[in-house]
Amino acid sequence: MRNVAVIGMGHVGATVAFTLFTHGIVDNLYLLDKNKAKAEAEYNDLRDTLARNDYHVNVFLGDYSDLKNVDVVVTSFGDIAATVKTGDRFGEFEINAKNAKEVGEKIKESGFNGILINISNPCDAISTLLQETTGLSKKQVFGTGTFLDTARMQRIVGEELDEDPRNVAGFVLGEHGASQFTAWSTVSINGKSAKELFTKEQEEKLSAQPNKNSMKVAFGKGYTSYAIATCAVRLIQAVFSDARLFAPTSVYLDEVGTYIGYPAIIGKNGVEKVIALELTSEEDEKLEESAEIIKKHIAQLK
Repeated sequence: MRNVAVIGMGHVGATVAFTLFTHGIVDNLYLLDKNKAKAEAEYNDLRDTLARNDYHVNVFLGDYSDLKNVDVVVTSFGDIAATVKTGDRFGEFEINAKNAKEVGEKIKESGFNGILINISNPCDAISTLLQETTGLSKKQVFGTGTFLDTARMQRIVGEELDEDPRNVAGFVLGEHGASQFTAWSTVSINGKSAKELFTKEQEEKLSAQPNKNSMKVAFGKGYTSYAIATCAVRLIQAVFSDARLFAPTSVYLDEVGTYIGYPAIIGKNGVEKVIALELTSEEDEKLEESAEIIKKHIAQLK
């Protein structure tokens, strides 16, 4: 049986739950939110679709005591309004640091010993706090990180060259936030290096677009949901099928001493392996700078 609990029934959490439900990716789905009325509303809305849905999924109005037998927990708590207001994902840090401690302690008390995938922003810092608070291993806890930012880069580069985004390989690394960067040394289109296709000036212009596009969505509709939920669901599938998916997620990188967007192999045990990249000296420097921003914010809590 494939059992998933989603903690936080805001726009993103509800979209994750809806996608899991309508695609039959789970057998048992548990919905949790501190706002009981919101969780109950989402529960009833999903239950009302059972007679018409293509798959049967057991949906439960969850409690932390249910987590002991759950395979994957998705954390999606937060206050997107704070990010929209400030234009910075660290706008949610104060409230989500408190949420991470509260939720993390409850997860630990439940006896949960599965895989925790964090969406809550700032993703890298909150993934760090959740790993520390739950006591789960660094393999068991990871975040969506720059998986989404990389997808945005693939779209942008693909549109620039009139290519399907799936024909674009490479990574956006670093913080899931303002200090993220496209590692152009890793980017290729149909096997051809991006370095042969773009000037330095073009690279810089394109590099700024993933984060700008995310804020354009957030400012326009007040939140983001579809793209990030799709990324989270893909990672859940990778865990269930032991896909050993090569993807940039928020993982603990020993070299920089923090969770940060970096490629890893995702499988049944969570982070099966972090894959070392041969970056340019400039890219290494940007990665270090991004890590310092994440660590600086976490240090303010101690």
